[in-house]
Amino acid sequence: MDLFGRLRPLTIQLGIVALTAVDKILVRYSLLGDPARFDTAELPWVAELERNWRTIRDEAEEILRNADLVPPLRRLSDDHHKIAIDDKWRSFFLWGYGVRVDPNCSRCPRTAALVEQIPGMQTALFSILTPGTHIPLHNGATKAILTGHLGLRVPQQRERCHITVDGQDYSWTEGEVFVFDDMRMHEAWNDTDEPRVVLMMHVARPQRFPGTLVRNGVIALMRKSPYVKDANTQILRWPGRSLAEPAVDQIGATPTE
Repeated sequence: MDLFGRLRPLTIQLGIVALTAVDKILVRYSLLGDPARFDTAELPWVAELERNWRTIRDEAEEILRNADLVPPLRRLSDDHHKIAIDDKWRSFFLWGYGVRVDPNCSRCPRTAALVEQIPGMQTALFSILTPGTHIPLHNGATKAILTGHLGLRVPQQRERCHITVDGQDYSWTEGEVFVFDDMRMHEAWNDTDEPRVVLMMHVARPQRFPGTLVRNGVIALMRKSPYVKDANTQILRWPGRSLAEPAVDQIGATPTE
């Protein structure tokens, strides 16, 4: 194991301690307060996505016709193995942590154009929970970003396909955006025989000065971190590679969920 591999657990722990202190600043200067679930009326970009949700769904459906284009998340990220415990949670990235995945965007041009209009968009992907998926209880890395889900395909048995955020249970709705703070503990299930498909986004949390400087600094550091760089390497190498092939170079990463 190389030096970074040996120091990786310590690096992550030190990062968590530092981010905890930074998160207090981000909450103080947040323009949206600090709820677990955000009011989408305060996020102007939501309405445009919801108006075009059928267009986005059509492009997602076309991608889903070719399973090789939609890798299991854990094949892109060794550090996601604790929550992506099998191959049932799949992800098709358009943008990964500030990096555009051009081959994927070319397959979904209208979706790519829509997400690229979102202020502060960092990541955009089609997130698929295949039947029987369970994402264990966990939380994200920082309050510098918000997580949004646009429902594209939701199983008919909605009560059996749901997410809890900070102890509150929610179901997805087709054509509606659900935005939450993934620093809150959350867990998701799809206990149906149908897939659940959402357009998932990470967006910079709206801040007032000087919170904007802190937020932008956190995001810049995350992009430069070795585990995010490795994640982007995997994402960029995936298009066109068969699911039967092993992960390239056994690269690990820790993208935020």
